[in-house]
Amino acid sequence: MDDMFKKYARLLVHYCLEIKSGDKLYISTTTLAEPLLREVYREAVNVGALVEYQMSFREQNRIFLAEANDQQLDYVNPSYLEMMRSYDAYLVIRAPFNLREDQNADGAKSARRQKALHEVNRIYAERIGDRSLKRCLCQFPTLASAQEAGMSLEEYEDFVFKACHLSALDPAAEWLEVRKSQQGIVDYLNQSDRIRYKNQRTDIEFSVKGRTWINSDGRANMPSGEVFTGPIEDTVEGYIYFNYPTVFMGHDVEGITLHVSKGEVVSWEAEKGKEFLDEIFRIPGARYFGEVAIGTNYNIQRMTKNILFDEKIGGSVHMAIGQSYVQTGGKNQSAIHWDMITDMKSGGRIFADGNLIYEDGRFLI
Repeated sequence: MDDMFKKYARLLVHYCLEIKSGDKLYISTTTLAEPLLREVYREAVNVGALVEYQMSFREQNRIFLAEANDQQLDYVNPSYLEMMRSYDAYLVIRAPFNLREDQNADGAKSARRQKALHEVNRIYAERIGDRSLKRCLCQFPTLASAQEAGMSLEEYEDFVFKACHLSALDPAAEWLEVRKSQQGIVDYLNQSDRIRYKNQRTDIEFSVKGRTWINSDGRANMPSGEVFTGPIEDTVEGYIYFNYPTVFMGHDVEGITLHVSKGEVVSWEAEKGKEFLDEIFRIPGARYFGEVAIGTNYNIQRMTKNILFDEKIGGSVHMAIGQSYVQTGGKNQSAIHWDMITDMKSGGRIFADGNLIYEDGRFLI
């Protein structure tokens, strides 16, 4: 396992973040991820990086939201703000203790805290958009995540490592091949206008003319394996059924169907969690789409209720309500970004300007 974490660290430092001597690197994680943090720290220091880190403890955010007064909720650490403004690289190692820790948090306090962090989040979005801040999200396998995925911890470790190509002799070379293969898809889609997703319970169309498709090749997320853009907001028409279950803000929602007219979600159903969905659609900007995407990582073939993995499932598509990504040219603004996923491996098809380019979970171009 130590050797695997060393391999993981080399991939994160050199391929994902492209750390150079003198780069300022900030790492955020929890105390559970110390084995991986140690190896990332070692590798980055050996390169010559200036490394700072922050480790959260169990229920830290829940305790803060439960106990903090208004002054504390409004306070933003100047060092954290300065990091967002001036650091070269930011690594987030997800290592949750309990995926439901924040489920019962005070909604008003959470909203106030998000408002206080608005400027930090704005800087963050802009800088990862133009890659002046090299950002990568990755996963440290914890028991909480394994249980959520319906696996033993050992099975989940194998799942995470396989999804990241860490079993390969040269994981970085594998990701360079992903980059190369996806670039052809991105080049084709960037010349397209009308895109249509269709399967047995979905028929939805939108324009992407003038928007930029992104080749997600493992640098911003590890693992990755998707191509995505932001649709022209008022062009989305039709309906889509998301058959994969999802967890958002600690809430389970399943079997979502969205009906869309002139870009706006005008009605919705859910087989589980509709009341939560009703609440979400009261948030400004949540009824419009910030992202459309196609998953291409065929090492991921099962749902884990972890969006870092689930949205990359090879043979799936997803659409996100809410905030757009600046780098795609998307313009929708919202306090949320919620990816919803559906399978395309059994009869799914994608059309670009009327041409069939994808069938049964695979590109034809």
